[in-house]
Amino acid sequence: MTLENKRILVLGVGNILFTDEGIGVRAVDELTRLYDFSDNVTLMDGGTLGTRLMDPIMSCDWLIVIDAVLGDGPAGSIYRLTGDDLRKSLAFKDSMHQTDLVDTLIMCEIVGNRPEAVIIGMEPHDYHTMGLELSAPTKERQEALMGFVLEEVANAGGTYSKRAVPGPLTQEREACA
Repeated sequence: MTLENKRILVLGVGNILFTDEGIGVRAVDELTRLYDFSDNVTLMDGGTLGTRLMDPIMSCDWLIVIDAVLGDGPAGSIYRLTGDDLRKSLAFKDSMHQTDLVDTLIMCEIVGNRPEAVIIGMEPHDYHTMGLELSAPTKERQEALMGFVLEEVANAGGTYSKRAVPGPLTQEREACA
């Protein structure tokens, strides 16, 4: 399989009802709104679906997860976790809802179809308060987070281009705007 034929899944996970826990979902929303991607790249709002994500995960060759990650850095710090670090982070629950993602990846591995995976995570500022918007410190770093994700997409064999005219806000955000 050539690099250009790799099926790449960009999966934003998190609970958008708790401020910065929705970092991953918000990033996928913005990437979808601002960029066009090659046919081998799929962007998906994984929310907090956990094991229900097995099918899309097993259908890709390269998985890029965007999530809020507790790494003991200042709010807005960006982390790239792969290989053994990815396994450690999942085992130690460095992310808010990785228990479901750990189970999902283990099940994919058991059935023999676990893709290569990377987590691009951001340190949250507030993940306890109910609110639909990201906190100011994480919102300021959202563009940098998306830059790391775009770099991963390119390294995995996907392409993207910035839209001349951004797409519409998602319906839920339009209702709140």
